[in-house]
Amino acid sequence: MVVQHDLTAPEPGPPLVPELIPTRGERKHQGRILREKTPRAAHAQWVPPADRPDPIALLEASNSGRLPSLVPIRHARMLEDPFSFLRGSAIVMANDLAHTPYTGIKVQACGDAHLSNFGMYATPERNLVFDVNDFDETLPAPWEWDLKRLVASVWVAGRCNGTTEAWCEEAVAACVRSYRRWMIRMSRWSFLDVWYSCVDAQEVLEAIGREARESTERTLAQARRRTQLATLPKLTELRQGRRCIIHAPPLVVRSPREHAELLAEVLQVMTGGYLSSLQGDRGTLVRRYQTVDVARKVVGVGSVGTRCYIALLLGAHEEDPLFLQVKEAGPSVLEPFAGKSTYPHAGQRVVEGQRLMQAASDIFLGWCQVGGRDFYVRQLRDMKGSIDVERLSPRGLREYASLCGQTLARAHARGGDAAMLRGYLGRSRAFDQALCRFARAYADQTEQDFALFQKAVRSGRLQAHEES
Repeated sequence: MVVQHDLTAPEPGPPLVPELIPTRGERKHQGRILREKTPRAAHAQWVPPADRPDPIALLEASNSGRLPSLVPIRHARMLEDPFSFLRGSAIVMANDLAHTPYTGIKVQACGDAHLSNFGMYATPERNLVFDVNDFDETLPAPWEWDLKRLVASVWVAGRCNGTTEAWCEEAVAACVRSYRRWMIRMSRWSFLDVWYSCVDAQEVLEAIGREARESTERTLAQARRRTQLATLPKLTELRQGRRCIIHAPPLVVRSPREHAELLAEVLQVMTGGYLSSLQGDRGTLVRRYQTVDVARKVVGVGSVGTRCYIALLLGAHEEDPLFLQVKEAGPSVLEPFAGKSTYPHAGQRVVEGQRLMQAASDIFLGWCQVGGRDFYVRQLRDMKGSIDVERLSPRGLREYASLCGQTLARAHARGGDAAMLRGYLGRSRAFDQALCRFARAYADQTEQDFALFQKAVRSGRLQAHEES
């Protein structure tokens, strides 16, 4: 049989003209023009507006929906010092940042880019990298907001460590200079080169300086040992021949009344909605494990009181454990000012933002619903480690701040326009100097807010209880 081809078919139309992408030089020029609307020196400003909301009222509002029994633990953790208060009060600074000058350039923002939200973790290839590691507040938003929160945290941390004002200024200047110079460098790279770039954990050793080298080496060694198998004896015990998560209230709770219901809910999640958020091959991997126990766990500072669970899954034998953290996600604190997320599921907002900003992300990162609430899922303690910011020397703080500036620039270049940012930032120290002045002024503001917070606890307006 001969197949007849239709030779009378119409000739194909003219080729589609692809949309022209502005050149690197054009985008750089667009960034430079923005200096006319928002001069770089304008970023030095921090004057609280006359109608600035009461920071204690904002904290009270942020407690809405949290587990009431855990809120006093949140307050107790924030009472430790002004840096801890800053960590736990992202909602306060989000309100303040919305009243500061900005260029209009948006990136995928972390939303909570303080010094303690950077750290080490393992890539899927089991390499140790350094990156931003907290994305509960991530959202497309002005790039300045992340950088201003970072430099404010540098100055506040420096003061808490007893560092002089001169050294605090050096650390902030190093942070901003690193951010600016790396943005200039990455603006020359191809999009793929930016995407593939990462900060190897070994670079932390090289950057942190000789003074902190020993403690940093110890942190790296601990992170490499923090595997799923090493976590098993620390978080679980054998009970009547069955592996269970250790009940250690109030931080880890296996409530008999709620446990069976919660376990059933998480079992359903692990075989349903969560799997559909994973890449196909990773879903296949999760299906090989069986969920055997679950418990509620208190984590972080700002997250205390939100619902967070740890799930123990086992493979074919007990020496094949997998610990997953199932953490509640709500709206970002940036949404009232930067616009609502395009993702209706808050867990998906966190996951998609993390995948965009990080050089490499956890293979088990996904989202789900538990009891009608949005959650995201990730591995627990998988070769994770962090620098103890409160033990850094003045020189160590400066070098660590510089590393965080570099890392934040890479994350913003992935989810933003490096060439346009390069055009705005330029080669001079104008922007660096402006952010030094902002950081000092906002450190003063943080200490004033912390004093109000202490007063609210003393008066009984806020409850604060230790964890024991």
